[in-house]
Amino acid sequence: MGKPGMTRWVVRRRNLLLLISAALLLGGWEALIWLFNLPAYILPGPGRVWQSFVTALADGSLLPNAATTLVEVLAGLLLGACLATGLGYLLAKSPVVETLLAPYLVASQAIPIVAVAPLLIIWFGPGMFSKVLICALIVFFPVLVNTAVGLRAVPENLRDLMRSLRASRRQILIYLEVPAALPVFLGGLRIGATLSVIGAVVGEFVGANQGLGFLINTARARYDTSLVFVAVFTLVAMALALYGVVTGIESRALAWSRKEED
Repeated sequence: MGKPGMTRWVVRRRNLLLLISAALLLGGWEALIWLFNLPAYILPGPGRVWQSFVTALADGSLLPNAATTLVEVLAGLLLGACLATGLGYLLAKSPVVETLLAPYLVASQAIPIVAVAPLLIIWFGPGMFSKVLICALIVFFPVLVNTAVGLRAVPENLRDLMRSLRASRRQILIYLEVPAALPVFLGGLRIGATLSVIGAVVGEFVGANQGLGFLINTARARYDTSLVFVAVFTLVAMALALYGVVTGIESRALAWSRKEED
């Protein structure tokens, strides 16, 4: 009976803490500018950044670039997650595939995406496809690892039970492996959703004529630091929104496990 009231209290407390932290951040920001007497081209104040945000909305420089980056991020996240899920399943099921591919997959993570991005721009051009590939590459590994770990974590006695009931491989996958691996997989997808934004911006830094990374490069060349802040905050909002969407999917998809615990 007390759970709804408790939930509302927790939500209110969380919102209050968020407001307090935002107020402290803005206050510390203004205090830093005042204390060191920083010029606007070094560190603009919150008011100047807000004015730049309004101006960028009005002149149409923000939304089209943000839309381009968002499309790249979503396409790269989808591509990377699909490829990683399929290969993660193979790695979890086949020791031979794992032995052959695991060293190369691990070694690939030693190569910074900043070093790979120029090659992809050269090979595939400065269009959207190369940015999608960069996003997919940066999303790929965390989703791959979490998929393989989640599938391997399925208790063997449950597999034996499914086999004793003469379940097919497809039925074992759908009714046992997917539900059991879903929490770990979605944890990797949360990480990938955040990293995909980084991938898009890295690609746009290397070569693009549109997107938030392009907007940051343009503003930096003009020493328009407030516009750089606007683009950065837009990227942060995008990453938080994607993280929230995956968290919402996780909450709905795993509702059955919370019911079992209750």
